[in-house]
Amino acid sequence: MKKISKDGSIDWMITIVPLLIIAVLSALLMCFPEKSSDVVAFMRNIFVNDLGFFYIMLGLGILLIAIGLAFSKYGQIRLGNTEKPKYSTFNWGAMIFTSTMAADILYWSLIEWAYYYTATPFAMDNMTLAQKQDMASSYPLFHWGPIPWAFYILPACAYAYMMFVKHRKRQTLSEACRPILKEKTDKAPGRIIDVFAIVGLLAGTATTFSLATPLLTAALGRVFGIETNEITSILVLCFIGAVFIFAVMKGMKAISHLATICVVIFCVLVGIFIICGPKIYLIETGITAIGTVVNNFFHMSTWMDPLRLSSTGGSGFPQDWTIFYWAYWIAWFVATPFFIAKISEGRTIKQTILGGLSCGLLGTYTSFIVFGGFGLHMQTTGVADLAGMLAEGAAPSDVILTVFDQLPVTEIALVVLVLAMVAFYASTFDAITLVVASYSERDLVEGKEPRKKLRAFWAVVFLLLPIALLFSESTLSNLQTISIIAALPLGIIMILIVASFFKELKRR
Repeated sequence: MKKISKDGSIDWMITIVPLLIIAVLSALLMCFPEKSSDVVAFMRNIFVNDLGFFYIMLGLGILLIAIGLAFSKYGQIRLGNTEKPKYSTFNWGAMIFTSTMAADILYWSLIEWAYYYTATPFAMDNMTLAQKQDMASSYPLFHWGPIPWAFYILPACAYAYMMFVKHRKRQTLSEACRPILKEKTDKAPGRIIDVFAIVGLLAGTATTFSLATPLLTAALGRVFGIETNEITSILVLCFIGAVFIFAVMKGMKAISHLATICVVIFCVLVGIFIICGPKIYLIETGITAIGTVVNNFFHMSTWMDPLRLSSTGGSGFPQDWTIFYWAYWIAWFVATPFFIAKISEGRTIKQTILGGLSCGLLGTYTSFIVFGGFGLHMQTTGVADLAGMLAEGAAPSDVILTVFDQLPVTEIALVVLVLAMVAFYASTFDAITLVVASYSERDLVEGKEPRKKLRAFWAVVFLLLPIALLFSESTLSNLQTISIIAALPLGIIMILIVASFFKELKRR
């Protein structure tokens, strides 16, 4: 990889302003937690409860557009001038899976079903055991299924077209909107889009660590008999940071190797659960869950639970879960699709869409069917009331450790879990660090990587904020909500990018 020309300048506005905004926002949340919580709750009510239909319709629309594009005449357009794809199908698929979902997939695979087991999707009160099992096993596949991946894959095609077909040097959201914004791309509208995009990304990624860090520290505490506290969590984050900073400084080659290692560790953990678990139950529950999602996909994709607004009441399930997830994926579309675009050079639009969806679904569905199915089997057979523990206020990490206690090789499995989560986090944050560092470059020549000092700067930024927020649980919760709020304008930007993409395709 050749070095970037030294005459390239850094975009200090995109580099510094988002960081300052997040720092001020974090300070306000820490200094005025009660008032901040009230303001954030008020805004959440507006964005989630009143405007939730926007997220629902956007999700379904993006997926349908992506599928339609793949099978249209534009699907044969090759993203780049190379004769064959830059990466092999395995390496490409591994990087798509490991560099987009982080360790969240392991965390939620083990625990998400338990939330749904005691919930009432589709307002189905007094559900039978079979109905509870179906909803608990199928809704995780829906929430981590085609729509989330479409949020990544369709913009990735737009970015890849921008980089490898149009050969634009700027790699930002505003640049992807140039066909519509035109000269305004380089003025205030474009600058606002880019600054806001990074603010939303920082808010979202700062909370991502909060989900799995308690599980990581709890697993380490169980294996090595050490006390788990904030200091332990910081040490865990620093170790993760050391791994991903090392890889991101080495560039794409190291990230590719890390993704492969991540897949191997993930497969080892899957193997442990399959060998030690109820094999036939996992297979049959998985097949049934996929069938439930297929049969009810449009119902799930459009259910808004309007009864919650009436005197009869409703569950509010889609507001608490579906809208939350769609907003969460939208917040990540700032960086993740850029990375997918970078590694998709040489593939056609059809290959990128269908291949990306296939690789993503293979990884997420395997994780939820195996890990979630294992815990669900414990619940339905009476081995442990995991859903009840969670409903009564037990820490999610304690519930997950109860699942691992059922394995005959508990400590070995926990070590593999820790390694897998560290590898997932490192792989994901390698990808977004490389992308955001590219944002800071004013002119990035095609095929070149952003300079190392920018990669190092953003790598440290992604670590410092979660460490600072470990000491304030309310702040983490508030920032998580802020990332949801930020998703609505980001969703509008996504529409602009898709519209700009189609405008360019029609000019061919």
